[in-house]
Amino acid sequence: MALANYEQELTFQTSRRRASIEFIRLVSDLWYDNTIELILFRNQLIDRNVSEILNLLEYATEFVEKPISIFDAVEIVKTLKLLKLPPSKIDIGKLVYEYQMDDADSNIYKFLRKKLEGAQDSDSIKPKDVILYGFGRIGRLVAREMMSITGKGTQMRLRAIVTRGEINKTILEKRASLLKNDSVHGDFSGTVSVDIENQALIINGTTVNVISANNPEDIDYTKCGINDALVIDNTGAFRDEKALGRHLKSKGVNKVLLTAPGKGVPNIVYGVNHFDVNPDTTDIISAASCTTNAISPILNVIENSFEVDNGHLETIHAYTNDQNLVDNMHKKYRRGRAAALNMVITETGAGKAVAKALPSLEGKLTSNAIRVPVPNGSLAILNLNLKKAATVSEINEMVKQYALEGVLVEQIKYSLDNELVSSDIVGSSAPAIFDSKATISSKSGKNVVLYIWYDNEYGYSHQVIRLAKHISKVKRFTYY
Repeated sequence: MALANYEQELTFQTSRRRASIEFIRLVSDLWYDNTIELILFRNQLIDRNVSEILNLLEYATEFVEKPISIFDAVEIVKTLKLLKLPPSKIDIGKLVYEYQMDDADSNIYKFLRKKLEGAQDSDSIKPKDVILYGFGRIGRLVAREMMSITGKGTQMRLRAIVTRGEINKTILEKRASLLKNDSVHGDFSGTVSVDIENQALIINGTTVNVISANNPEDIDYTKCGINDALVIDNTGAFRDEKALGRHLKSKGVNKVLLTAPGKGVPNIVYGVNHFDVNPDTTDIISAASCTTNAISPILNVIENSFEVDNGHLETIHAYTNDQNLVDNMHKKYRRGRAAALNMVITETGAGKAVAKALPSLEGKLTSNAIRVPVPNGSLAILNLNLKKAATVSEINEMVKQYALEGVLVEQIKYSLDNELVSSDIVGSSAPAIFDSKATISSKSGKNVVLYIWYDNEYGYSHQVIRLAKHISKVKRFTYY
């Protein structure tokens, strides 16, 4: 009997893996043939292998507390191919879940027609040229992601990278190597080579010009065939409206996005307050900080549901390049001590900055930071006093609901893991990973402590790209 059950298990697993292979092929076909990107509860499916697909399905099943079957997923994707959809981004996990809950009609085609009826009303998209000004940690991750999901190039097109100093064979090879190999995030899944003659990187077979400049206004991007471009400034050198406005003096540029908190410009957390700015009338925008992007979605949920009276944010942050590798002089106290050997108390402006995204929290939060000896992966701890009492289960259920549907589904990942640690969240595209197992509520329910993990590099880079798409007006029809 045991042997018979074991043979049945083997047969079932083989069927699941075969179905996963077909699923991967269908996902790729929809993307490259129809510019329809499928995701699974906000997890990217392009370039995934069989085991990764099955693991994502396991997470989805636990998350919605209903079986999310690979076989149902395959049938729904097959039917999607029959619909004449415009360029779209569709959560296949949500569709499978809703199909299983839909008792009224078992016809997949009619079900999908009803669910996606608004797709034909979506606006047409004009592709946007993008320039990365600076090519550090965030710049390279943005480049990786943009080139991985370029597809037919109907949204954003990475056209140039701007750096300082001479550009020669050695420099280009070093730039290519840093893009290809990453000590934290692993190897880039695409191809990277150099074009010495034309001073360019060839990423996934596509030419990306490498330009050397000391001053933004000195560059004429139109010489590279670049027009009406968005500059994503990753340098941190320009932080206010006047300095960032220098980019707009370049030929071929009409929008600027700063990947740091900005002064005198809108600070936007995509998903929370991105509709507060009109891309038609606003040319310079800041994507705020990684910490602000992590806490704002969760604070939005808590403020809307229970109202925050006051509180304190403590961020346990990975060390960064502005700290010293060994003890040495530094313009700021404590940051001069060896980053990989010490926990270092320092300041963070996230407590104040969050009020720019959520004005109702103005003056209600204090904040501080501790840099710790990990290269990536951070944790925000929110100690909040609430106006409306809430139990642990009430808080968790509310955050879970926002993570499942609504405007913050891309921003919040709801973790059910009892063993979650910082290395587990590296590579998460959500800026906020809510640790449901760590939530604390006082006996009165008026004081709560929330733990929000975040990949301060990868998760933030995805927020930058989401905001860039909004600024560039290349957002497709979405269903998630």
